Amino acid sequence: MGTTVVWLRDDLRVADNPALYEAARRGGQTAVLFVFDESSDIRPLGGAARWWMHYSLQSLDAQLREIGGRLILRRGVAVDVVKQLIVETGAKAVLWNRRYGLHERNADSGLKDWSRDNGIDAQSFQANLLFEPWQVQTGQGENYKVFTPFWRACLAQPEPREPVPAPSSLKAVKMAGTEKSDHLDTWALLPTSPDWAGGLRSEWTPGEPGAHRRLTEFFDERLIGYSEGRERPSQESTSRLSPHLRFGEVSPFQIWHAARTSRTVGIDDEIQTFGAEIGWREFCWHLLYHNPRLATESYRREFDAFAWEHDTAEEVRAWCRGRTGYPMVDAGMRQLWETGWMHNRVRMITASFLTKNLLVDWRAGEQWFWDTLVDADAANNPANWQWVAGSGADAAPYFRIFNPVTQSIKFDSAGRYLRRFLPELTGLDDAAIHRPWTDSKRAPDYPEPIVDLAESRQRALAAYAKVKNRGTAG
Repeated sequence: MGTTVVWLRDDLRVADNPALYEAARRGGQTAVLFVFDESSDIRPLGGAARWWMHYSLQSLDAQLREIGGRLILRRGVAVDVVKQLIVETGAKAVLWNRRYGLHERNADSGLKDWSRDNGIDAQSFQANLLFEPWQVQTGQGENYKVFTPFWRACLAQPEPREPVPAPSSLKAVKMAGTEKSDHLDTWALLPTSPDWAGGLRSEWTPGEPGAHRRLTEFFDERLIGYSEGRERPSQESTSRLSPHLRFGEVSPFQIWHAARTSRTVGIDDEIQTFGAEIGWREFCWHLLYHNPRLATESYRREFDAFAWEHDTAEEVRAWCRGRTGYPMVDAGMRQLWETGWMHNRVRMITASFLTKNLLVDWRAGEQWFWDTLVDADAANNPANWQWVAGSGADAAPYFRIFNPVTQSIKFDSAGRYLRRFLPELTGLDDAAIHRPWTDSKRAPDYPEPIVDLAESRQRALAAYAKVKNRGTAG
């Protein structure tokens, strides 16, 4: 019945939170802590993620107060802050849900050692992945490098556990003075000069309630036709759960079992397709667990010698601003800047254009997405960039170069997506909008293409062929 510290990280929810559930089950007082981690080994959050985290923490505190708890906010080197709170409160236990990055695992392991040496009960729980990375291996005891056999092996595992309920009540730890928790506003997570987050505010509702509205809406309204509709950026066909998953406002266990209970006649294929998207997220975290430098080092080491172009600052700037002259690329980049999110099909197109048509190092694109995506996380962001660039596990074939014009015609034939984010092209007809440089009317405010697709494709194929041959020879 002593005090328990619950240390929350990327699990900002009350329901299906095993650490919080266990603290409530034990009784006694509970100190629910979130630390704005300033450890030197932790990658600083991008601007869009900081915006999301502000409102997610605000929402979580409100939910905790409804059941008698509260959220304690502090900043600093996280493990040191946790230890300090344990000493301050006289806690006898500290609980958390597991993380999978190397530095995070080392920090958690160090806290367990310190807790054991000081007579503190320290426990961690599986909450953020359906399948633990060390539990899914090949028959030869090796780590999977290709998605399809990985996901098949996951599906052969025992069924993921049922979500645990939210605690009905908590007893907040009694601490003297409000100074024991930081004021969220003092963390300055929101942009002010300028305030560029207007589009994010109109697009998203961070927090657990917003996550569950998205979840319910998807299974009630969007699941039928998902397999085909998810490829079309002008349609609201995807779940849009990715930022909620990134911050742990909804758990993969909740999504898994929501899918299982949504089975009706004619949607089994849709469930399997959507399930594979959850599986890809698991695969990315599996890769990060076994390859901690996934955001900075090529998974395929032969790409260390790849001939990336270096004098590309002007082209990269045009790509970031959505001014490449290719409408599908530019619409995607402007959607990203305006809403903090980009349709998955368009993410592949924009990433392919940067890494293959412009031959820009994938790390430059990964960093821009890290700063501008509300759903950028430590595993999915670099793994997906490396997949497109060809340097990653289960990567796209080196000769697969997305043509932004043909992709635009195929997946946005009427130009609805293009017109939403490229207002300067609204006057062009459905044929010309995909190739505005061919229209006699032109669009005076829209740029000429910054690179020739055919020439840049051949240049990329030659560069990739050299790496492929080097890898084969090695």
